[in-house]
Amino acid sequence: MKTVGYAAHSADAHMVPYHFERRALRPNDVAIEILYSGICHSDLHTVNGDWGPQPYPLVPGHEIVGRVLEVGSAVKHYKVGDQVGVGCMVDSCQDCDQCHHGEEQYCRHGMTGTYGSKDRIDGEITQGGYSKHIVVREEFVLRIPDGLDMSRAAPILCAGITTFSPLRTWKVGPGSRVGVIGLGGLGHMAVKLAVAMGAEVTVLSRSDKKAEEARTLGANGILVSSDKSAMKAASASFDLIIDTVPVKHDVSPYSPLLDVDGTLVIVGQLGAMDEFVAAPLVMGRRRVAGSLIGGIKETQEVLDFCAEHDIHPICEIIRPDQVNDAYAVMSKGDIAHRYVMDMSSLSVE
Repeated sequence: MKTVGYAAHSADAHMVPYHFERRALRPNDVAIEILYSGICHSDLHTVNGDWGPQPYPLVPGHEIVGRVLEVGSAVKHYKVGDQVGVGCMVDSCQDCDQCHHGEEQYCRHGMTGTYGSKDRIDGEITQGGYSKHIVVREEFVLRIPDGLDMSRAAPILCAGITTFSPLRTWKVGPGSRVGVIGLGGLGHMAVKLAVAMGAEVTVLSRSDKKAEEARTLGANGILVSSDKSAMKAASASFDLIIDTVPVKHDVSPYSPLLDVDGTLVIVGQLGAMDEFVAAPLVMGRRRVAGSLIGGIKETQEVLDFCAEHDIHPICEIIRPDQVNDAYAVMSKGDIAHRYVMDMSSLSVE
C-alpha cells in the first residue's frame, strides 16, 4: 500500500513529506485510513535522538484515530468502516506472563513500538501515525466508542492511558487524595481522569497562574511548589502524586507531601533525574515509582471511560504541514493542551 507521511531524516526534529509503502496485509492485519494523529512530547524526544540513536527516516506518531479500510482473512473483530485507534504499540510476543496478564507494554521480549521498532516478522522498521495509512495486527487495534469526538480522541491513546494506568494501579477512587505535578498535555488528562474517579485533586505547579484552569478541570486548586510555607503545611496530604514533568528535575520537594505508604509516580521523564533526599521516603514508608502506558485491555478501558464521562483532551487541531511549528512550541516548554493533526489534507498522489 503506497502512502505518505511526515518523517524526520536526522536528529533536528524537522519533519518533511515522505512517500513510502505499508506492508501487504497478513491474515490478522487491519488496514486503517488515519483521520487524526496526535503529537506527543515523546515524539519530539525520539526524533531529536534524546533517547538514543534512531533509525531514520522516521515517521513518528502513536496517537492514531481512523477508519478501517481493509481486513485480513483471519480478522474477527473489525470490519471495513469501523472507527478504530492505535496507540503506542503494535505487537508483542503474546506468549509471556505479562502478555497473558494483558500488560503487553511490559512484554518480557519487548513490545513493538508503533514507530522506530523492528517488526517481529519481517524486521522492517515500524512507521507511525504522521501518515495517511497504517497496517496493524488486529490484537493491537482499539475500538473508538461512539461517544468520543474523533477529532479529539487521539491523545487518549497515549496521554490518556499514561495517566489512567497509574490511577488504576494505585486504586484511585472516591476519597483518594491525588496530586498532579504539571498541568500540560499529560497533567490535564490526569486531573480530568482522577476527578471522574471521585478523587480530591490538587495541581502542583511553580506558580498559581494556572489556578483558574485547574479549577475549571475539576481540581480543588493549585499548591505552589515554590511557596515553602504552603508546601510544609501540605505535608502528608496526598495518597498518590502523578509526576508529569517531561524533563530532568528534583522530586525531593514532593516526597514529604505523601502520606504514609503514599506513592509518587513518574510518567513524564524517561532520562536522568536529579539526586533526591531519601529521608522522607524512609521516615514515611513512601515510594517513588514509574509507570509506562497500559496494556491493550486497559487502553480500551480508558477509551470507554472517557466516552462514559465525556472526557476529551484539550486539543488544538492543526494540518500536518504545521507539525514543525508545533514542535517549536513544544520544545520551549510544557503546554496546556495537545496538538492533533487533521490528516485529511494529506494525499498519496
